[in-house]
Amino acid sequence: MPSQTSSNGPNWVQALGSTYNVAGTKVFNLASGGATIDAALVPPFEPTVLSIVDQVNQFKEFLAPKPSGAQWSGNNSLFAIWIGINDVGNSFPWTNITQPQFYTVLMNRLTTQLDELYANGARSFLFLTVPPTDRAPLFLQQGPAVVAKLRPLLTNFNAQLRATALKFQMKHRDIQQAIVFDTQPVFNTLLDNGNTFGFVNTTGFCEAYENGTPSQTTQIPPCAPVSNYFWLNSLHPLFTVHNSLALSISTTLST
Repeated sequence: MPSQTSSNGPNWVQALGSTYNVAGTKVFNLASGGATIDAALVPPFEPTVLSIVDQVNQFKEFLAPKPSGAQWSGNNSLFAIWIGINDVGNSFPWTNITQPQFYTVLMNRLTTQLDELYANGARSFLFLTVPPTDRAPLFLQQGPAVVAKLRPLLTNFNAQLRATALKFQMKHRDIQQAIVFDTQPVFNTLLDNGNTFGFVNTTGFCEAYENGTPSQTTQIPPCAPVSNYFWLNSLHPLFTVHNSLALSISTTLST
């Protein structure tokens, strides 16, 4: 599990592995903040960030052999993947591509990595869609024209992700499940009803908190306590949002 998260507290994986883990399931998190599907296709913000390709290689090296303490099987393991936020965001300003066509290239590359996981025994998958980043301060600050351009691209990427998951499941008939969980309704419900959920701001953030705080209840005047904001910084939601996301995912998985 990561020692530091982008949410200033437990992220959705940690919440699933603790608060909503009624079965005592072990969690192994290979995610890397800022990751893209393949750094050769969409470079991350730093070269040290591990892409999905890198993470799958880590899995094959450390977990596929089923070492002591991680003796998993295809019947009792779920492979959860949340990718695309940085693929869409980083490639958004590129003018040398047609974004929807490029997303198809990304999906083809993602499929190769899913095939690698399948070849090493994975049989249950959970995919999370890209949330409504068009409502994040990073893009809101760029004006309505940018937001209007980004929104249909998010829709297209998520549609291609759903199609990829379905095609992958049809290709491998012994896959037990390939669930696509839509993060957008969770985000939009919280954003549309910010006051109800205790958020003092759903369109901006407190700059004093943007790089994280010593605790989840830190308050630096004139800002409200950090936990009362939806966004920690220009793009990343706080742990409270991740908790709501994890609750919704756990409900989906239990039905």
